[in-house]
Amino acid sequence: MGALDGLLIVAIEQAVAAPICTLRLADAGARMIKIERPEGETARHYDTTVKGTSAYFAWLNRGKESAVLDLKNGDDLAILRAMLNQADVFVQNLIPGAMDRMGLGNDVLARDFPNLISVAILGYWQDTAYADMRAYDMLVQAESGLCSVTGTPDSPSKVGVSAADISTGMNAHSAILEALIARGKSGKGRQIEISMFDCMADWMAVPLLHFEHTDKVTGRFGLSHATIYPYRPFACSDGTLIIAVQTNAEFSRLCDTALDRPDLPTNPAFATNSDRVKNRALLDTEMEPVFANLTVANAVERLTRASIAFGKYNEVKGLGSHPALRRTDVTLPDGQIASMPRPAGRGPDFSPKPVPVLGQHTELLRKEFG
Repeated sequence: MGALDGLLIVAIEQAVAAPICTLRLADAGARMIKIERPEGETARHYDTTVKGTSAYFAWLNRGKESAVLDLKNGDDLAILRAMLNQADVFVQNLIPGAMDRMGLGNDVLARDFPNLISVAILGYWQDTAYADMRAYDMLVQAESGLCSVTGTPDSPSKVGVSAADISTGMNAHSAILEALIARGKSGKGRQIEISMFDCMADWMAVPLLHFEHTDKVTGRFGLSHATIYPYRPFACSDGTLIIAVQTNAEFSRLCDTALDRPDLPTNPAFATNSDRVKNRALLDTEMEPVFANLTVANAVERLTRASIAFGKYNEVKGLGSHPALRRTDVTLPDGQIASMPRPAGRGPDFSPKPVPVLGQHTELLRKEFG
């Protein structure tokens, strides 16, 4: 049994932000009804990568029931209202105003379904000048400044996965769990709005604080950390290691044991993390030749003795065989099986339900709620 067994979640969702939120609820045992257009939600049609199924859709929609409804049709809208009358949680990421045009704005939801926790995932908070802006993942990454601190000195970049969407979905998931706990105490539902921009702005708190309190702009340093040093890749004679040093004590151990350079911590240019960040180029000239004369195996042995954190640069093609990767099998709409990463927090007994065929449960749900 899952922690959320017995809960009913209804969602009008598409793409990533809302589906990843409801996926986590479904994984925890909630019954999850996904309302789709006759042509299916957006992510069904991104590609056919996973044995004919879109990679995004295969990832984010296991364990859901699919119902095709035309919400401009009064009878189908009545079915949605009947679902909401029994639902614990309602999630949607439609464009602003769409729910109002259906006659299901926040005021109506609060009045007609007082026990319901309703969650609207939006691009921007609705009391700002950006309220009506279309919001896609990369656009929000750019607007929030995330791209300005990502990449190399010469080239800003977006994060290589859907950071704004995923962050928003996970924030929505947390807000729903909080609201369920609160409802258990008060018996009352709640209307929640989660903004993609807010989620990314929160992630950007440290660069913003650095700028507003010291007038320093966080630079782009590729695989090197912008404000902690040395925290970067070093080339060995036969490969590369990324090391992470976060305290003065770690820096001393690194120099004494791994680099055989006990003099470095006594240099005023390297005395504190702030000094090391300021003088990173000078520190690099001291450290790089040492690593260049070591094999990866030699460097790993020294770093391990010094209790210094390190990692190896990996690529997507290497992730599939990574010794730490845990997998789970998911049944696709056509019955084929796809192996994918097991979600965090789930043990080997985790058994995900299938990804639904478009409209697979429509008639059953019409009978149940019609």
